[in-house]
This record gives sequence, C-alpha cells and structure tokens, in this order.
Amino acid sequence: QVQLVESGGGLVQPGGSLRLSCAASGFAFSWHAMSWYRQAPGKERELAARITRGGGSTNYADSVKGRFTISRDNAKNMVYLQMNSLKPEDTAVYYCKCQDFDSWGQGTQVTVSS
Repeated sequence: QVQLVESGGGLVQPGGSLRLSCAASGFAFSWHAMSWYRQAPGKERELAARITRGGGSTNYADSVKGRFTISRDNAKNMVYLQMNSLKPEDTAVYYCKCQDFDSWGQGTQVTVSS
C-alpha cells in the first residue's frame, strides 16, 4: 500500500524559505520518479517539480523555477522540496506523489504572508 507523508509546511514571510519533506513507503521508491504538486485555494492542483528515479534530472513549473529545488534520498525513501524566495502566490497545500500510482498524502500547508 502506497503511503506518502508530507511535512515541513508552515507560515513564512515573503522572501523566506521552507524545506518540505515527504516520507514514502509501500513501493520500490528508487524505481520511480517523484513529484511535488500544489493546490492553492480555489485553484486546481498543479505540478510544481519533478525528479527522476535516480535524481539525475529535474523539471520545474515556470512559476517556481530558480526558487525551488527538488531532491531525493533513495536510501531513506525521502523526497524534499527546498523553497526559497517565497511569494504570497506560493501559498498552497503541497503534496508529493509517485508518478506511477494514484495515491496522495494528506499534504502540508504552506502560507506565505506578512
């Protein structure tokens, strides 16, 4: 059973940083690409960042490129999202997801506000 548990969200001022973590279990983590999605209030869920199974290639939405960095630790079954230079429009619930399964975690709330 695929399980994804996100953590690390919170309230941060504009320009600040947060690091999100996702603990994955129930599947062969190192065999699969992983992604971070986000859903802002009143908007559809969108892909923010993706990383290949070995970590050698990453992709980002234009809105986060240059500010967010996705990474993974296959030994620990963890995926991370380092978020810098945060903006109010980054406010959303953030979810990690394995691209090959339909399961979602509970998400972690990120609020960027002064």
